[in-house]
Amino acid sequence: MKLLYRMALSACLAAVLPVAAQTMPAARPAAAGANGGFDCLLEPWQVIEVRSATDGVIASISVSRGDTFRRGQVLVELQSQSEKLTVDLARMRSKLQGQVAAVESRIDYAGKRLARLADLERDNFASPQAREEADAEKRLAEAELKSALESRELAKLELLQAQEQLALRTVVAPFSGIVVDRMLNVGEIAEAGSGRKPVLKVAQIDPMRADVVLPAALFGQVKVGTRAEVRAHVGGSQHSAVVRSVDRIIDAASGTFVARLEVPNAGSQVPGGSRCSAVINGVSSPASQRP
Repeated sequence: MKLLYRMALSACLAAVLPVAAQTMPAARPAAAGANGGFDCLLEPWQVIEVRSATDGVIASISVSRGDTFRRGQVLVELQSQSEKLTVDLARMRSKLQGQVAAVESRIDYAGKRLARLADLERDNFASPQAREEADAEKRLAEAELKSALESRELAKLELLQAQEQLALRTVVAPFSGIVVDRMLNVGEIAEAGSGRKPVLKVAQIDPMRADVVLPAALFGQVKVGTRAEVRAHVGGSQHSAVVRSVDRIIDAASGTFVARLEVPNAGSQVPGGSRCSAVINGVSSPASQRP
């Protein structure tokens, strides 16, 4: 009986397995795009949250949602009356000349007095003690001059420190881009720290980037600097691109790696957020890899 059961089971498996193998779809690690290229997504090169480096009340915000800005442009200013006064005081101290001039006059007088007493001592009209006292007075004045000059240098450093503290009250754009969102308004408190609410959210859209997921079979074929063409699904516009980075490690779970394309966007013609298809020079498209 057992022998008959095993023979029947073997016959069933022999009939079923070839059919299942024919109907099962082949695995594809990378999807084909609309133009036969690899699927990708057009995104800003970078998106950051703008926060103040120090706590304070917002005095002005020069941009709003959707506005463009240039690198180095002032985006946010905090109230800074106290810091400006500190800078003015430090600048005044760094320019004070009275103490130095007074000590220099004392040194000049002490030097002349010492010379006279030295002449009188040679003629036995002054005691050695008087000459030594004059010499000590001159040395003391010279030490005071050194201290006054050091104080003036210290005042210059304090001025630089005060200017740096004042600069922290102003937020400038780290790159050219657009404002994605504005979270705070004039009069509200901006707080420093990554866990605090940002003032603005901004994006760099020139260049744009497109991350292309490629099958492991193409590993080593895609090189940094390789030219590519990217076609946006929204509007159908086509744009030149270049490979800027390639993963050095293959993702074991998916059997893929990522190549990042840089898409120039000086005229803001590339539709950010649009899905796209990328054709990389010298790299076979997904369509040509199908069995």
